[in-house]
Amino acid sequence: MSHVQRWIRRALWDVVPRDQRDTPHQLRRRQAVTIAVVALGMVWLGISLRIEPGSRWFYASTVALAAIWTVGAFASGRLHLGRIAFGERHIRPIVTPIVLGMLLAGVFMAGAVLVERVPALAGLESQVDSVLDYADAGSVPILIVIATMNGIAEELFFRGAAFAAITRHPVGWTTAMYAVATLATGNVMLAFAAVLLGGVCGLQRRASGGILAPILTHCTWSLAMLLLLPVVFS
Repeated sequence: MSHVQRWIRRALWDVVPRDQRDTPHQLRRRQAVTIAVVALGMVWLGISLRIEPGSRWFYASTVALAAIWTVGAFASGRLHLGRIAFGERHIRPIVTPIVLGMLLAGVFMAGAVLVERVPALAGLESQVDSVLDYADAGSVPILIVIATMNGIAEELFFRGAAFAAITRHPVGWTTAMYAVATLATGNVMLAFAAVLLGGVCGLQRRASGGILAPILTHCTWSLAMLLLLPVVFS
């Protein structure tokens, strides 16, 4: 097995032993909170991304959405940071998820370029443009803070609370939940991104047993897309 294959297995596949089981009462509470919060979050997400780019209400609505995910996550029960294998030790995942986030950003950048240049995909170009509108119209420092805050909040909820609330196939279910919630924006490209990003973050959550790796990957991806996408399409 090559070094790259071992690296991928440690990051996404090899499950680190841990004991994080909820009691039946704790599990029912987590499930009830998760259902209520994901419904509220879907509605609010759809509202926030339909607000005019650059509007002060856009900033307020995205902060409110981050608050919904965060409060819901901590209200559901215990959250764990997680660890991955490193040689004979188990360590907090930091470098690996950042690298994965950068690789994912590269994939999406290539996809965006393909959408722009291939005539058969011209119908999706407006979806990319709508995302760029928010980067072009808003204050970049504020958008960086918001992107980071929302990346953390979404992972706290989807790979934290929701993942722990689902007893079977949590990677698939939380990825689907995240994609459906994102589809509330009406942007197919964002929903497609949510499937790929959510799947990778879900595998990291399963392997590490915690939310640290998904948070770092999500934030790295978000910031790379925010800063690089406008440059490529300028």
